[in-house]
Amino acid sequence: MSDAVLDLPSAREEAWRWADLGGLAAAAALAPIAAPEADFLDLPGAKLLFIDGVLDEARSDLHRVTIGTLAADDHPLGRRAGGTGWSLHLDAQAAADPVQIVHVATGRQNHVPAEIILADDAAAEVVETFVGAGWQNRFTRTRLGKGARLMRSVRLLQPAGFVSLREAAEIGEAASLVTVFLGAGGQGSRIDAQLTMAGDGAFAEYGGALLTSADQKQECAVRVNHAHPNGSSRQVWRAVAADRSQVSLAAAVEVARHAQKTDGEQSLRGLLLDRTATVNLKPELEIFADDVKCAHGATVGELDQRAMFYMQSRGIPRARAEAILTRAFVADALERIGDETVRAAFEADADAWLEAALQ
Repeated sequence: MSDAVLDLPSAREEAWRWADLGGLAAAAALAPIAAPEADFLDLPGAKLLFIDGVLDEARSDLHRVTIGTLAADDHPLGRRAGGTGWSLHLDAQAAADPVQIVHVATGRQNHVPAEIILADDAAAEVVETFVGAGWQNRFTRTRLGKGARLMRSVRLLQPAGFVSLREAAEIGEAASLVTVFLGAGGQGSRIDAQLTMAGDGAFAEYGGALLTSADQKQECAVRVNHAHPNGSSRQVWRAVAADRSQVSLAAAVEVARHAQKTDGEQSLRGLLLDRTATVNLKPELEIFADDVKCAHGATVGELDQRAMFYMQSRGIPRARAEAILTRAFVADALERIGDETVRAAFEADADAWLEAALQ
């Protein structure tokens, strides 16, 4: 299946210059496979199982989640994800048990929309996992009312194929959105997000770790728009690339003229396990206000050889020393996951990837 048939953007466009459009098209044409096991974490609350984009009602427990028709986005990927999807709506001051969603692909392509709307002072946690093979495309629209709090944890564990995530979020006055991604499978991926700080004192932390090996490619393109004063945003991304793989991180912060007292931070760091691998970093600040505190840092390097020498001199084998240093590098992006069960699962996924990559 070609890029033209899929009607994808051109890699000549700046926003898509690192996109693995060929890998996405190849994933959409993968032959069917048997459905892999779909395991939920040991958490209370709703459990949704989607197989090739269709809810498996027999193995799902919706709780407060509803299934219905949702509108698509006007984004090149988001506009494909209209139709039947899932919604989480919470009234003011409501709190929900964690919502777990497992997305299973058995080849070809599937598209699912989602909507998370939290009224004033509501609180929720959403955990999503992607497994299988094929192209899984998702569009998630989030709207947080005054003082609402949302924690999202997303792990990409497909051994093959591609996962594309289009995210659009509006964060209201004094509301908080924390989202952590882990790309620790063999799939290609693109995380494409637009976050709007839509109220005074809004807060967002958005980032994660993308781990690649072989000829794999993963990327993110995130833009945070500070439209009101006193907002804070933090983008923390870590990339680890081995073999001939590539990770690309593009993170932008835009501060409107009237959005005074904004605090925006970007931390993009890449680690090359092999010199044949590539990490592309593109931090970007567009500031139109004059009373702000915004900063970005972007570095790419190899493991600290002095730390390696010290650890080996203390009897730690080289492979073990590499694993310890790399794990510490990745853990920096996962520490914001508040639920211990979820954080432990993400750390175990990262450890499994490291064990395989550092053999």
